[in-house]
Amino acid sequence: MNKNIKHIAILLLAIIAINFLSSNLFKRFDLTADSRYTLSQSAINIIKDIESPIVVDVFLNGDDFPSEFRRLQRETKQLLEEFAAENSQIIFNFINPLEDESTRERNIQQLTQRGLTPMQLSVQESGKSTKAVIFPWALASYNDQTIVIPLIKNKIGTTQQELVSNSVQHLEYAFSDGFSKLTKPKRKKIAVLKGNNQLEDIYIADFLKKLGAYYFIAPFTLDSTANNPQKTLKDINAFDLIISAKPTEPFTEEEKLVLDQYTMNGGKSLWLIDAVAMEKDSLYNDAGKNFAVTRDLNLTDFFFKYGVRINPVITSTLYSAPITLAMGQGSESQFQHLKWPYSPLASSNSNHPIVNNLNLVKFDFANQIDTLKNNVNKTILLETAPLTKLEGTPREISLELVTQNPDPTLFNKGNQTLAVLLEGTFTSMYNNRIKPFKLEKEKNSSTPTKMIVIADGDIIKNDVVKNIPQELGFDRWTGKTYGNKEFSLNAVNYLLDDDGLINIRSKEIAVAFLDQQKIAAEKNKWLFINIALPLVLLTLFGLGYNYVRKKKYVS
Repeated sequence: MNKNIKHIAILLLAIIAINFLSSNLFKRFDLTADSRYTLSQSAINIIKDIESPIVVDVFLNGDDFPSEFRRLQRETKQLLEEFAAENSQIIFNFINPLEDESTRERNIQQLTQRGLTPMQLSVQESGKSTKAVIFPWALASYNDQTIVIPLIKNKIGTTQQELVSNSVQHLEYAFSDGFSKLTKPKRKKIAVLKGNNQLEDIYIADFLKKLGAYYFIAPFTLDSTANNPQKTLKDINAFDLIISAKPTEPFTEEEKLVLDQYTMNGGKSLWLIDAVAMEKDSLYNDAGKNFAVTRDLNLTDFFFKYGVRINPVITSTLYSAPITLAMGQGSESQFQHLKWPYSPLASSNSNHPIVNNLNLVKFDFANQIDTLKNNVNKTILLETAPLTKLEGTPREISLELVTQNPDPTLFNKGNQTLAVLLEGTFTSMYNNRIKPFKLEKEKNSSTPTKMIVIADGDIIKNDVVKNIPQELGFDRWTGKTYGNKEFSLNAVNYLLDDDGLINIRSKEIAVAFLDQQKIAAEKNKWLFINIALPLVLLTLFGLGYNYVRKKKYVS
């Protein structure tokens, strides 16, 4: 009796110990080959210290989704479960704004006003084609702040399956980015250079608005360099990054020395340079033509020393964005989208986090960049399609080009570099040279730093309609959205990233989909195999069993 009591007591103690350990020790196992359910360390660092609830409302919910978007719905839920497992302050809800017919239209209107535009889908399932409306968005709220998180990663020319695959790969970055904006205070400071006739603020307003969610932004002029270069250098060194957006007036030697020493002191920079003076707007005149000429910014030796050369040639390619022109006379004229080789659509085969899974980036009258051998590491970020040619300047550019059929054999220069990342230790361009003014603390070799050079200033230029800045990268004539804003933001995030957030973009996730056309074509065959065939086999087995039984036991 005592022995049984002892065994029962040991069993009870063991159960209590197991329950205690299981309640205090928690571990999730990710058995997927691509570790899709394992959060990046950067994502964990963003949320680990959050002490107030972040409430995420996901509107990607419903029962009539196409199978691809049901996959996106599941992946979103599983990812948020991973965030919640790391920090219980992450609370999420899935809401179907279209579920109640009585409030459907009102919900659509309210969400659209908040910038959550609906998406119309073509659903191909069971051999039938139908239409469905979804809201691929989430709202994240934290301490009276609310931000919009997009769940769809658009890319021009993709199928619905490719769209969902890109979106699934982008999910962790999208939520990590949103949580970072909500919880991380601004720390880094950006100087937008003025004084060399750079783009006016209204033409970079959308880009600056996007940057303002992450960083402090201020204009900075180099005009004081002429009178007090030491103070100018001291002031600019207070910024973590400088952006020069399409300067059109030459830099003086004094200004270049200030910028050079800024780089030597570890300052990051984003340069958007036009080596050729040519504007698309200048073609919309009675003559419909203008001359493209070399633009001398006095920066050739500046970039040459760092390892790049922007050549004063125009890249012309057969893979480009169209130009929209009014064709016809008077009231019968119509807008048409015509081939225009001077607006190259650039991409990259690199998996670098700046350009990984990036939409096409639209350029206008872009130049070509050569990379030069030195100790600085260089990464080509964007380049043209292989069918490209280079056109020297001066050159007449005419809208009559849209009426001509281009000769493909002339576009034989291959991929041309349009944007390049420089990283490492830079050597001063004024090393062993006479300097335009005396420096108090001269540096001829930099601390490790980064620089991005882009051979076109128009990639961050937004359209302006009735004095209102439009979304960067959106073509109001074709309705397409290019990857200009995302690329520009990724470039700045990479140059200034201290949380490693940008590295999440490099995560590769393989998403498998069912072939809907094959399903429709082979539906009856697989219904027979999975339903009828087992019944037939079961019947044959029963008949055979009864036959053998009767033969064996019945005399």
